[in-house]
Amino acid sequence: MFIGREAELKFLEEKYSEPKGQLVVLYGRRRVGKTETLKEFCKGKPHFFYSCTQSTDKVQLSKFSKLLLKENIPAGRYISEFEDWEAAFHSFTELPSGENKKLIVIDEFPYMCKGNSSIPSILQNLWDAEFKDSNMMIVLCGSAMSFIENELLAEKNPLYGRATGIYKMKEMGFYDAMRFFPNYSPRDKVITYAVLGGIPHYLCQWNPELTVDENIKKYILTKGSALYSEVEFLLHQELRETPIYNSIIEAVALGNTRLNEISHKSLIDDASKTSVYLRNLIELGIVEKEFSVDAKLKEKANANRGIYRLTDNFFRFWYTFVFANISELEDGDVNGVYEYVVKPALHEFASLPFEEVCKAFVKELQRDNALPFRYSRMGRWMGKTTVRNSSSPTGISVAETEIDILAIGMDGKRYLVGECKFKGRPFSWSEYLDTIVKLAPLKEDAEFIYALFSESGFDERLTEESKKSDLLLYPLETIVNYR
Repeated sequence: MFIGREAELKFLEEKYSEPKGQLVVLYGRRRVGKTETLKEFCKGKPHFFYSCTQSTDKVQLSKFSKLLLKENIPAGRYISEFEDWEAAFHSFTELPSGENKKLIVIDEFPYMCKGNSSIPSILQNLWDAEFKDSNMMIVLCGSAMSFIENELLAEKNPLYGRATGIYKMKEMGFYDAMRFFPNYSPRDKVITYAVLGGIPHYLCQWNPELTVDENIKKYILTKGSALYSEVEFLLHQELRETPIYNSIIEAVALGNTRLNEISHKSLIDDASKTSVYLRNLIELGIVEKEFSVDAKLKEKANANRGIYRLTDNFFRFWYTFVFANISELEDGDVNGVYEYVVKPALHEFASLPFEEVCKAFVKELQRDNALPFRYSRMGRWMGKTTVRNSSSPTGISVAETEIDILAIGMDGKRYLVGECKFKGRPFSWSEYLDTIVKLAPLKEDAEFIYALFSESGFDERLTEESKKSDLLLYPLETIVNYR
């Protein structure tokens, strides 16, 4: 059963229904579900679907020709293979489609271009001369994001300005991802999302009839299972110097978020080299550089500002628990690693992804106009505040602090302040007061509305306060079951 991707399918259907030619570029990191989404879109439509391989140009053209000539086009009566790519692409005009738009999908298009760098130019010439005014839709799909963004679509490249639609697919959000596990409890859905994230390929590996514990042991920690070797497979496919990348990703997974911290933990002497490796991981969609939600452009341009985080929950889980215990797992000690390493830390491990779940919930509230005001930006706030310090001569000191969620109103004067607690006890009044203290550096004349998100509910004083003020309390069941 195909799950989710309503926005992507709607986008493709709208392009399909538009008049004249359509040239659509659909791209995103590996395993995000591009191919399955395109196959779902093609259902019920006459189409030609070709998946490129990593092969020589001659072999690629031969495979492409054989598949295309099976489509009952006139050329198939006379030849067994096209002499060149121009002839092959031109034959798109001969594809039978009746009253429908001719639909052509070329999956992993960068592989084709790697074998023959002139292919974008050939396609551009045909597009300008014939295809753009025809009843045809060509979809170019790929996982090599840097190639597509920096070469295929960039200025001065052949297809620049030709695409009628460009869609970058990202992993599924929490609510769509958890449709794979409809019978899980709210707590188990959060933990499952913390382990797997929103990559469809990972979600499909789990058995929704098994518990979270059983799935982790059977499908991640057991040697030979698909997810056990998934990370190493992807890195070897995409990158060289995998030992260095392993060290860097492990450092980030274990909570080292600053450039110098990552360099030190990875035993790389030159931070500038680490920065290059991190930039490559960002291009692959594995790492992101995060700034405070109120950061200005000048701050974002500073290479030493911002923090690094793994965008992929599964990578974070794998480097935290699998990579660090690979020797024991290779020996088959699955139960031992789970009981003594994973299980005691799993709940706390899920606390950071829980913040992302809460952000997804806030986005849903905004869509339904269920917030006190509309916000223009939402994210983590990172700043400095004064704290009591008995060892300081003044009795106070400055410390870095964070607010899990800060949504800034469209007028710039109202703030929704959110704190997320994924722990086995209720959100306490004192924790709420700690949140208020963090806001001291923000505008004094601003209006603050507090939203607290908790796995285990709220203490009595918070509950009473919410009845007589604007304090918003959201328990786990409300958050997870909103959609």
